[in-house]
Amino acid sequence: MRVAIEADGGSRGNPGPAGYGAVVRAHPTGEILLERLGSLGTTTNNVAEYTGLIEGLKAARELNATEVDVRMDSKLVIEQMSGRWQIKHPGLRPLAATAAELVTHFDKVTFDWIPRERNKAADALANRAMDEATGKIPRSAAPLDLDAAAAPVSWAPPSLDNATRIILVRHGETALTKQGRYSGRGDVPLSDEGQAQAMAAGGRVAGISRDVTAVLSSPLGRCTRTAELIAAEVGGIPVTVVPDLIECDFGDWEGLTFAEVQERWPDEMREWLASAGVAPPGGESFRAVSKRVRGVLATIKDEYAGGVVVVVSHVSPIKLILKDALAASDAFLHRMFLDAAGVSTMDIWPDGNIAVRSVNETSHLR
Repeated sequence: MRVAIEADGGSRGNPGPAGYGAVVRAHPTGEILLERLGSLGTTTNNVAEYTGLIEGLKAARELNATEVDVRMDSKLVIEQMSGRWQIKHPGLRPLAATAAELVTHFDKVTFDWIPRERNKAADALANRAMDEATGKIPRSAAPLDLDAAAAPVSWAPPSLDNATRIILVRHGETALTKQGRYSGRGDVPLSDEGQAQAMAAGGRVAGISRDVTAVLSSPLGRCTRTAELIAAEVGGIPVTVVPDLIECDFGDWEGLTFAEVQERWPDEMREWLASAGVAPPGGESFRAVSKRVRGVLATIKDEYAGGVVVVVSHVSPIKLILKDALAASDAFLHRMFLDAAGVSTMDIWPDGNIAVRSVNETSHLR
């Protein structure tokens, strides 16, 4: 049996009078099967959130569930339980260990962050527990109507009616791409193979959607040409150049291979690989690139809401967009490979929810 757990916790004061709440729902109907709430005396928000998770997992075990989808608006708990963030606070480690042990009793457990407005039922239970802890309401008060606190949720795939689909395409091959050289702000044209790859990417984009709202491109020629070829495949819509989609500035490393850079700048390379805040000599850090591409995404959400937007850019901007979408660490930037003319697809909703549908599709290039 598959269930969904919504869990939450909080404290009035952090630390202060605390409580947790958890709801177990049937999949995919969203019917409430079990609920848990309790006060915890004086403790912190994070302890209360972890306790909500633990009690939700215990409730799922009582139902003999085999698969569990955990949904919480606590970024910290979700990232730590997913193994992407370290558990630095010693007070949380025993709680995380308890939750991890409970996870082993199920065939499959997933952890997903959801916005607070989609976690209203668990939030209502946690607030009820905190009210009881502070004496604001008696423990004998009438039970909560969770259907009033939050409408029943279906954990089937979310509707795409109000989603904005973003199709990310890396430009086709250039001479520097083929040689494995850093290619940042230099305006290197597509090779003949790159032109063919761009046309093939256009066919793949058309296969995803023929109702493309906009095609946005980095200002560099290898991207604008790729974008033009894609636009021709989806109805000939105009290409909009977006300066902030330009590649990272690799400074003194422009045109060199990884091996050449490592030989000439070993210390700088080591520091660059270790931190997204470090820039190549005379260049730009990934953190700076991330700031500008986040601005592009915000504009897409505002100006093209509900549409289908093709974004033609470079390795670094696309990796940074996917890193944020997947809530990954900075290590993702050096572990993810993106082929020339590779296609990735993601959906974003007005409430901030994100679903990555594919990463670096290349079947169209074979």
